[in-house]
Amino acid sequence: MNTPMVQAQGVHKRFGRLEVLKGIDLEVKSGEVMCIIGPSGSGKSTFLCCINHLEQINSGRLSVDGELVGYRERNGKLHELRDREVSAKRREIGMVFQHFNLFPHMTALGNVVEAPVRVGGQSKNGAAELGRELLTRVGLADKFDSYPAQLSGGQQQRVAIARALAMKPKLMLFDEPTSALDPELVGEVLDVMRELATSGMTMIVVTHEMGFAREVGDSLVFMDEGVIVESGNPRDVLTNPQEERTKSFLSKVL
Repeated sequence: MNTPMVQAQGVHKRFGRLEVLKGIDLEVKSGEVMCIIGPSGSGKSTFLCCINHLEQINSGRLSVDGELVGYRERNGKLHELRDREVSAKRREIGMVFQHFNLFPHMTALGNVVEAPVRVGGQSKNGAAELGRELLTRVGLADKFDSYPAQLSGGQQQRVAIARALAMKPKLMLFDEPTSALDPELVGEVLDVMRELATSGMTMIVVTHEMGFAREVGDSLVFMDEGVIVESGNPRDVLTNPQEERTKSFLSKVL
């Protein structure tokens, strides 16, 4: 019961000579909402991509629900899993990106049921029933048959959230899910995320929405230049930051 949902130990990631993550250590408990803030280029999105092995780490250890991400340990050494094994593990982790990446030729319902049918092996009828439930949950009960081009940005992002939930993940990753939206559409997406948090979903949210972090987050991490500068209770960090770099950043965004 005490196993963290996410545990990072000394995680490093390089792209060529550029070291993007410089030894990340953190834990996310089951049911916790962790918000990650920081300037562009600080490594926030890269870290999310490492959690579901879209990017491979160069050193350190990263585990989800007690199991190493992308690797198996044997005789004290790490061996990379086969693509099929990685894909099976990745199904347990939902990810919502800044850009919606919906299939333009499919309806909202079609986008949501595609992965459960094609990847999860569900029947089309069962997946469609689940898809309708999830679209209703995110406030799109009247948009089952609408195509992405017929939806607002906020509606498209809510379809993307429903699509991620369709695989019944144990962990949800959000990579700045509202930053591509017009300001008046941000609230409808954050409302869905609040409901998810209330339901007990474990979430890691990279965000610029400080109000959301303060209200919904259980913990807050401030990253800069590939390291965690400061972390703690969101209200404490946002109102009384201890590090000068955190103070400087927050003075520009609050």
